[in-house]
Amino acid sequence: MFKDIENTMHKLTRKEELIMMAVLNLEEGAYLVAITDYLTKLTGKTVNLASAHLPLGRLERAGLIVSEMGEATAVRGGRRKKIYRITKEGFAALEEHKRITDRLWERFSGRST
Repeated sequence: MFKDIENTMHKLTRKEELIMMAVLNLEEGAYLVAITDYLTKLTGKTVNLASAHLPLGRLERAGLIVSEMGEATAVRGGRRKKIYRITKEGFAALEEHKRITDRLWERFSGRST
C-alpha cells in the first residue's frame, strides 16, 4: 500500500503542505512575511522567516510553486516582494495529500482512541 502512495505523489512534509496551503489562501499576497504571519496566526505557534524560506526554495525547485518579483513599495523602502503561487503540479500534489488524508480519517471515524 505505501509503495503505491510513494509512487503517485510528491513527498510533502507537513510544513511544506501548510506553506502551500497558505500560498493558496493568500493568493496574490503570498510573500514570505505574509506566509509566516498567516501560519503563525492560524496555528498559534510562531513560524519564523527561516523556517518558511527553506521549504519555499525546495518547493520551487520541485516545480510545485513558482515565484515572481512584485512591485517595489514605499512601505518596504523600495524593495520588491517575492510573490509565490502554486503550479498545476503543486495543486495536484495537495489534492493527492488531501485524498489520502481523507481516506485515512474515514477509516478511523467511529473508533475511539
